[in-house]
Amino acid sequence: MQAVGLTKQVLSGDQPLVILHDVSFEVETGESLAIVGASGSGKSTLLGLLAGLDIPTRGKVLLHGTDLFEMDEDGRARLRGELAGFVFQSFQLLPALNALENVMLPLELAGAKDARQRAETSLQQVGLSARAHHLPKHLSGGEQQRVALARAFVTQPRILFADEPTGNLDAATGSQVIELMLELNRAQGTTLILVTHDEALARRCGKQLRLAAGRVVQ
Repeated sequence: MQAVGLTKQVLSGDQPLVILHDVSFEVETGESLAIVGASGSGKSTLLGLLAGLDIPTRGKVLLHGTDLFEMDEDGRARLRGELAGFVFQSFQLLPALNALENVMLPLELAGAKDARQRAETSLQQVGLSARAHHLPKHLSGGEQQRVALARAFVTQPRILFADEPTGNLDAATGSQVIELMLELNRAQGTTLILVTHDEALARRCGKQLRLAAGRVVQ
């Protein structure tokens, strides 16, 4: 993945407000990158642009050679479905589905015939086979995030975007989730791009990109 001159500007009242300014970097296939910086530095905005969920004022994102912003919204969504997985701070599990059904969902949406078998394997990889038929409300925060990881990796994405994946977890549980995420990342050769406030987590990644007031400082 390559970002070239990414700039995001919005209007605040009648004045332009620059959220990101001329951000460029490259991540090789299979590498892990932590995007770090204080609140308001532009981390989540950058992640949204890299995933094609938002459109920059200027600049481009090349994902496996394809410029995301030369595609329309449907094209970007289709590419995300084929290549990307997501893990969020708030887990984003569907409350009416049990753990297994949550993990099966992206496979079923893609029309996979072996969705159940692959979802069971993915839950086994995160150590939750015994909790497969529990609803999210009956799982701890750490278990919910492990289900979210199983769902993200079950499609074997080429790239995984994670936004504060340990933000809602205590230190010990967060550490377990990170170990698991990095282990899955290595096992599948997935490119990992994550936003975090956690300096210890950032140091576990192969590269760090530090933002301050929307600019790259490291």
